[in-house]
Amino acid sequence: MKIIEIAFDDFKITTDKSKMDIVAIHDFLSKYSGWSDNIPFDKVKSSIDNSLNFGLFHNDKQIGFARIISDFSTIAYLGDIYILEDYRGQGLSKKLMDAVIEHPNLQGLRRWILLTSTADWLYEKYGFTKLPKPELYMELFNPNVYKPEIQILDN
Repeated sequence: MKIIEIAFDDFKITTDKSKMDIVAIHDFLSKYSGWSDNIPFDKVKSSIDNSLNFGLFHNDKQIGFARIISDFSTIAYLGDIYILEDYRGQGLSKKLMDAVIEHPNLQGLRRWILLTSTADWLYEKYGFTKLPKPELYMELFNPNVYKPEIQILDN
Protein backbone atom coordinates (compact mmCIF):
# COMPACT_ATOMS: atom_id res chain seq x y z
CA MET A 1 0.00 0.00 0.00
CA LYS A 2 1.33 3.40 -0.96
CA ILE A 3 2.45 5.61 1.93
CA ILE A 4 0.49 8.85 2.13
CA GLU A 5 2.03 12.01 3.63
CA ILE A 6 0.24 15.32 4.05
CA ALA A 7 2.18 18.33 5.36
CA PHE A 8 0.63 21.60 6.57
CA ASP A 9 2.12 24.35 8.75
CA ASP A 10 4.36 22.54 11.28
CA PHE A 11 2.23 19.38 11.09
CA LYS A 12 2.35 16.18 9.09
CA ILE A 13 0.02 13.21 8.69
CA THR A 14 1.61 9.99 7.49
CA THR A 15 0.61 6.37 6.99
CA ASP A 16 4.24 5.22 7.22
CA LYS A 17 4.26 2.54 9.96
CA SER A 18 7.97 3.03 10.53
CA LYS A 19 7.30 6.61 11.68
CA MET A 20 4.65 5.72 14.27
CA ASP A 21 5.84 6.39 17.81
CA ILE A 22 4.48 3.19 19.33
CA VAL A 23 5.64 4.20 22.81
CA ALA A 24 3.66 7.46 22.61
CA ILE A 25 0.62 5.72 21.13
CA HIS A 26 0.73 3.07 23.85
CA ASP A 27 1.09 5.74 26.53
CA PHE A 28 -2.06 7.54 25.38
CA LEU A 29 -4.15 4.42 24.76
CA SER A 30 -3.17 2.67 28.00
CA LYS A 31 -3.43 5.69 30.32
CA TYR A 32 -5.69 8.38 28.85
CA SER A 33 -8.07 6.96 26.24
CA GLY A 34 -10.73 5.48 28.48
CA TRP A 35 -11.45 2.76 25.91
CA SER A 36 -8.26 0.70 26.18
CA ASP A 37 -6.92 1.47 29.62
CA ASN A 38 -4.03 -0.82 30.62
CA ILE A 39 -3.66 -2.28 27.12
CA PRO A 40 -0.29 -4.08 26.97
CA PHE A 41 2.43 -2.63 24.75
CA ASP A 42 2.63 -5.82 22.64
CA LYS A 43 -1.12 -5.55 21.85
CA VAL A 44 -0.69 -1.98 20.62
CA LYS A 45 2.32 -2.96 18.51
CA SER A 46 0.45 -5.90 16.99
CA SER A 47 -2.60 -3.75 16.25
CA ILE A 48 -0.39 -1.23 14.42
CA ASP A 49 1.41 -3.99 12.52
CA ASN A 50 -1.93 -5.29 11.25
CA SER A 51 -3.75 -2.05 10.43
CA LEU A 52 -3.64 1.03 8.23
CA ASN A 53 -2.38 3.77 10.56
CA PHE A 54 -2.50 7.53 10.38
CA GLY A 55 0.00 9.36 12.57
CA LEU A 56 -0.35 13.10 13.19
CA PHE A 57 2.90 14.85 14.06
CA HIS A 58 3.82 18.34 15.19
CA ASN A 59 7.41 18.70 14.03
CA ASP A 60 8.67 15.24 15.04
CA LYS A 61 6.36 14.65 18.02
CA GLN A 62 3.40 12.31 17.55
CA ILE A 63 0.31 14.18 18.76
CA GLY A 64 -2.49 12.18 17.16
CA PHE A 65 -3.37 8.84 15.72
CA ALA A 66 -6.10 6.92 13.91
CA ARG A 67 -6.21 3.25 13.00
CA ILE A 68 -8.23 1.50 10.29
CA ILE A 69 -9.03 -2.20 10.22
CA SER A 70 -10.32 -3.10 6.76
CA ASP A 71 -10.53 -5.59 3.92
CA PHE A 72 -10.17 -2.52 1.63
CA SER A 73 -13.12 -3.73 -0.44
CA THR A 74 -16.31 -3.64 1.60
CA ILE A 75 -15.79 -2.49 5.19
CA ALA A 76 -13.57 -0.40 7.46
CA TYR A 77 -13.49 0.05 11.22
CA LEU A 78 -12.15 3.37 12.51
CA GLY A 79 -10.60 3.03 15.94
CA ASP A 80 -8.05 4.38 18.39
CA ILE A 81 -8.45 7.90 17.04
CA TYR A 82 -7.17 10.71 19.25
CA ILE A 83 -5.49 14.10 19.41
CA LEU A 84 -3.43 14.97 22.51
CA GLU A 85 -5.28 17.40 24.76
CA ASP A 86 -2.80 20.26 24.29
CA TYR A 87 -3.48 20.20 20.52
CA ARG A 88 -7.27 20.00 20.56
CA GLY A 89 -9.41 22.87 19.30
CA GLN A 90 -7.11 23.66 16.37
CA GLY A 91 -8.96 21.78 13.64
CA LEU A 92 -6.47 18.91 13.70
CA SER A 93 -9.12 16.22 14.22
CA LYS A 94 -10.77 17.39 11.00
CA LYS A 95 -7.43 17.24 9.15
CA LEU A 96 -6.86 13.71 10.47
CA MET A 97 -10.38 12.60 9.53
CA ASP A 98 -9.99 14.15 6.06
CA ALA A 99 -6.85 12.07 5.53
CA VAL A 100 -8.61 8.89 6.67
CA ILE A 101 -11.80 9.37 4.64
CA GLU A 102 -9.90 10.45 1.50
CA HIS A 103 -7.34 7.60 1.55
CA PRO A 104 -7.39 5.99 -1.92
CA ASN A 105 -7.63 2.42 -0.56
CA LEU A 106 -10.72 3.29 1.49
CA GLN A 107 -12.91 4.50 -1.36
CA GLY A 108 -16.10 2.71 -2.44
CA LEU A 109 -16.59 0.81 0.81
CA ARG A 110 -20.10 -0.39 1.64
CA ARG A 111 -19.78 0.21 5.37
CA TRP A 112 -17.70 2.13 7.88
CA ILE A 113 -17.91 1.30 11.58
CA LEU A 114 -17.00 3.50 14.53
CA LEU A 115 -17.61 3.25 18.26
CA THR A 116 -17.49 6.58 20.10
CA SER A 117 -18.82 8.21 23.22
CA THR A 118 -17.15 11.59 22.82
CA ALA A 119 -17.00 13.22 19.39
CA ASP A 120 -20.29 12.51 17.61
CA TRP A 121 -20.26 16.07 16.22
CA LEU A 122 -17.00 15.39 14.36
CA TYR A 123 -17.96 12.04 12.86
CA GLU A 124 -21.42 13.26 11.83
CA LYS A 125 -19.65 15.76 9.52
CA TYR A 126 -18.31 12.72 7.64
CA GLY A 127 -21.67 10.99 7.30
CA PHE A 128 -21.52 8.73 10.35
CA THR A 129 -24.94 8.22 11.95
CA LYS A 130 -26.37 6.35 14.91
CA LEU A 131 -27.38 2.79 14.08
CA PRO A 132 -30.77 2.93 12.40
CA LYS A 133 -31.52 -0.63 13.50
CA PRO A 134 -29.50 -1.30 16.65
CA GLU A 135 -31.41 -4.56 17.12
CA LEU A 136 -29.37 -5.98 14.21
CA TYR A 137 -26.05 -5.18 15.90
CA MET A 138 -24.37 -7.84 18.03
CA GLU A 139 -21.06 -7.86 19.78
CA LEU A 140 -18.85 -10.01 21.94
CA PHE A 141 -17.27 -7.51 24.32
CA ASN A 142 -14.89 -8.02 27.23
CA PRO A 143 -14.37 -4.64 28.97
CA ASN A 144 -11.97 -6.19 31.50
CA VAL A 145 -9.58 -7.83 29.05
CA TYR A 146 -6.70 -5.43 29.90
CA LYS A 147 -7.30 -5.15 33.64
CA PRO A 148 -4.47 -6.65 35.65
CA GLU A 149 -5.43 -9.77 37.51
CA ILE A 150 -5.23 -9.65 41.29
CA GLN A 151 -3.00 -12.37 42.64
CA ILE A 152 -3.65 -13.72 46.10
CA LEU A 153 -0.52 -14.93 47.84
CA ASP A 154 -0.69 -17.66 50.46
CA ASN A 155 1.34 -17.12 53.62
